[in-house]
Amino acid sequence: MALTVGTAGHIDHGKTWLVRALTGKDTDRLPEEQRRGISIDLGYAPLELPDGRRLSLIDVPGHERFVRTMVAGATGIDMFLLIVDAAEGARPQTLEHLAILRLLGVERGVVALTKADLVDEETLEIGIEEARDLVPGVEVIAVSAKTGAGLDDLRAALGRVADESPARDVDGLVRLYVDRVFTLRGIGTVATGTLWSGTIAEGDTLRIAPRGGDVRVRSVQVHDAAVEHASAGERVALGLPGIERDELHRGDALVSPHAFPISYRLDVELQELVPIESGARVSVHHGTSRIPARIARVGGRLAQLRLEAPVVAARGDRVVLRGETTLGGATVLDPAPPRRLVAERLELLEQGDPASIISATVTTPVSIDSLAARGLLSPAELEEGLAAVIQAGGWAFSQEWLDETSDAVAARLRRRADESPLEPGLAVAELLPAEPWAGAVLPFLPVERRGAIAYLPGVAASLGERAEAAEALRRVLEGSGLAAIKPDDPELARFLEAEGDLVRVGDGFVVSAAAYERARELVVVECGAAGEIVLARFRDLAGVGRRDAQLLLERLDQDGVTRRLGDRRVLRRGAASG
Repeated sequence: MALTVGTAGHIDHGKTWLVRALTGKDTDRLPEEQRRGISIDLGYAPLELPDGRRLSLIDVPGHERFVRTMVAGATGIDMFLLIVDAAEGARPQTLEHLAILRLLGVERGVVALTKADLVDEETLEIGIEEARDLVPGVEVIAVSAKTGAGLDDLRAALGRVADESPARDVDGLVRLYVDRVFTLRGIGTVATGTLWSGTIAEGDTLRIAPRGGDVRVRSVQVHDAAVEHASAGERVALGLPGIERDELHRGDALVSPHAFPISYRLDVELQELVPIESGARVSVHHGTSRIPARIARVGGRLAQLRLEAPVVAARGDRVVLRGETTLGGATVLDPAPPRRLVAERLELLEQGDPASIISATVTTPVSIDSLAARGLLSPAELEEGLAAVIQAGGWAFSQEWLDETSDAVAARLRRRADESPLEPGLAVAELLPAEPWAGAVLPFLPVERRGAIAYLPGVAASLGERAEAAEALRRVLEGSGLAAIKPDDPELARFLEAEGDLVRVGDGFVVSAAAYERARELVVVECGAAGEIVLARFRDLAGVGRRDAQLLLERLDQDGVTRRLGDRRVLRRGAASG
């Protein structure tokens, strides 16, 4: 099981010296760090435990000017190694680092009381008691990086904490926040970071987020040693061909493609060290990034962080909120929420069970694939949560939304039937918005579909008060024979067409159904005898003008009775028997 331990503590309390004594590696790699004798950036080293296991150790700066760097290192750790000078005791950065660890949910660790060789036994005992009061329930080990005293005990204590630490999700989606980018001869661009979840192997394709673009992993190393794959919890270095060093930065994430949302907003539950007003501007520390943001509160501890730059996050992530000092932290409830703040929605998210989370998220139809990439739930949790909503055609929607939509649809169709009894239906495309989910939702609505038209169940077109007008139009059609007429009431004409009383021929012109059948019979008989028919011959047979003859022949073409060949028309196969 791979785990990462991070140091914490005040400047000059001996963090880097202790790391060197434990690991044999000097994590102060920068010339300025070596010249000034203080840690400025993050340092990394492997830490061997007595049983042969290896932890990844991150050494963070202790100076107050570099707290943001400390947070970047602490966000990926599983356990802490809090360093306290035996002579000085806890100092301001000790307390702030400890607060940051708690805000990040890092509860397991060990306190190392350093420089034990420089104090007398009574001072050492006082220091141990003060450390126990500072971090209750955590082992306190007195050590000396100079003499080596207590180092074996410290390694053993770290091993016991590792035994109690939960394993990271090695089977999950890949998420690695970049903390260093550099170039190596023969390898090219190398990015390092702590692998939060998943497994990375040579040849894998990862997405750079939030910038976009894919990269291929050419090589994988863990603590300078090539490996076949790296697992969640390990410090990883990835060789990335085809990308320049300046195209990747600390704060970027390397993730499984299409697996995590990119958002300018985070819905969160706050944990305040000092009161934070709604509208306050803060720095949001997440992963290895620091992003300016404004806080919009919505009662109690619930709020939305509105970011000035996009972030890649998942539900349950911890963030630290800082101004001049650390103000508090937050737990992500929704990594890609809508802008509108609704307290009831956040309260559902706060409950934390899959059904409540899905109910808060699926307020309108949402594709199930997009839910899987929302960073809200694991695959198993998503399956459980989806049982609380309706699923159809790859979409999920709530019963409440369906009830509201059904009521609105029924009201529109009822109004349509009242206003237009001849045409009481509406085109499906008109009834529902042009959304990709429309087809999946339609079967759940109180409608009866007839072709492309939707009706209220059991509702059919009726003449009502226009029965006399319909009868009058029928008489006109009967009297006009094969001559086409243009009715004054198109809606009534459409009704009679649906009833089978008339046939449209051309734009707005109609003949009776009987007249159309007579025209068809004339054409079939003539073609049967002569093999073809022309416009003039049909005009004479029908006893109508050229316009009406043309309209009837074109309708016969449309219906597949005839096929036009220049000025001639011939019967299509099977037309004579139809």
